[in-house]
Amino acid sequence: MQYTIEVDNIKCHGCANTIRKKVLATHDVNEVAVDVAAGAVTITSSADLNEAIEKTLHSLGYPKRGSSEGFDQLKAKATSFVSCAIGRMDTVK
Repeated sequence: MQYTIEVDNIKCHGCANTIRKKVLATHDVNEVAVDVAAGAVTITSSADLNEAIEKTLHSLGYPKRGSSEGFDQLKAKATSFVSCAIGRMDTVK
């Protein structure tokens, strides 16, 4: 089963690296592909984990596009900066 979740706040490959690592470590998925330009995360798994993965992405600062507003949106943006920085450090190793 393959599905795509469009999310807010993906800025670079640091963001993509964090998303891939966290989703692979947290959920039983076969593949995670991140399209930085489109702001999309494509998941390949044997089960429908869409809702659970959306929650994970939101916790990393990448909420499903259009799902957050106001303070929640500001909090997600701030969280995504931290996730991005962590992802960048992981790619430098």
